[in-house]
Amino acid sequence: MKNNHLGPLIGIMTAQKRNGAITGNGPLFIELQKKLISHGGISFIFTSEGVHDDSIEGFTFLPAQENWIKITVPFPDLVYNRIPFRNYEQAEQSQHVFQILKEKNIPFFNPCFIDKAELHFLFKNHPILQNFLPETILAFPKKDLFLFLQKHGNIYLKPAQSAKGKGIYRLKLIENNEIFLQGLKRNENFPTFQAFWEHWEQELTSKHYLAQEEIDSAEFEGNRFDFRILVHAVQNDYQITGIGIRQSYHQDLTTHVPLGGRLLPYQLLQTNEHDEFIQTIVKHAGKVLSDELGFFGEFSIDACVSDSGNYYLYEINSKPMSFDETEIETRKIEKLCSLFYQITNF
Repeated sequence: MKNNHLGPLIGIMTAQKRNGAITGNGPLFIELQKKLISHGGISFIFTSEGVHDDSIEGFTFLPAQENWIKITVPFPDLVYNRIPFRNYEQAEQSQHVFQILKEKNIPFFNPCFIDKAELHFLFKNHPILQNFLPETILAFPKKDLFLFLQKHGNIYLKPAQSAKGKGIYRLKLIENNEIFLQGLKRNENFPTFQAFWEHWEQELTSKHYLAQEEIDSAEFEGNRFDFRILVHAVQNDYQITGIGIRQSYHQDLTTHVPLGGRLLPYQLLQTNEHDEFIQTIVKHAGKVLSDELGFFGEFSIDACVSDSGNYYLYEINSKPMSFDETEIETRKIEKLCSLFYQITNF
């Protein structure tokens, strides 16, 4: 109990679709509610449209009835940002809510989606993390991209603001300076780089694409793999909640499971070197993110080891997808609830 009320009262901020329906990670919200109730707390979900001067309209889940009910509540003790869409989070109404939370001294995390370009340049200036970054540039202007492609031969093109492997392409310089573009749903050949640029310039510039050297990832049983690492804040540090292996299977462009990748247990490939690398990037990445962008209570990391034994940090996700490993998801709920209590001092 704090200030004569039970709690904590946790607000989970999500999004509203154009038809008025509430969207977001329903299973996560339900499991958090069950765990919080078991410890004397309670949660509700809300969107920016439900925020008023002195109260918030939202929904809370009743485990006994297994349904959601609409409620009006005072401002919560903490807000957990699970808005699933960048454009909704960046909208003026959502930003206004974040400003209100700051004015009322209500803690919230995570502050924002992470832009891949911003992340790269933040880490590039870090004395330790810079050692684990694939060479990366903005995919424009034309001359810079062409020189980068000439240098590496094979590169990836990635939108600065995307997730789940969407919009990723592999660009290859092949014989006679021909260009081959490989995507998940389409492949294209171009007789010259100029022909490629004329076709793709608008896409690359409007979506702020990055160009990244292709890393020859280590393989297991003939297919490349990488690490998915879930991280949570604990006191003034960051700790690993779980590690999964994602392996390319039906295609080799990405290891994302919804796009044809498959799961492997980390224990199958675990080494002391892997452990040391992961511990290092978790500790430093969490501190850089929170120092530069605002407090991150959780995030996930995509990383890999190359076939020559070098380690690379690809990207960080501030709204981690659910892990298919049930034991990692269970620990995630426990870590989040512990963090809620830690921050609110209940």
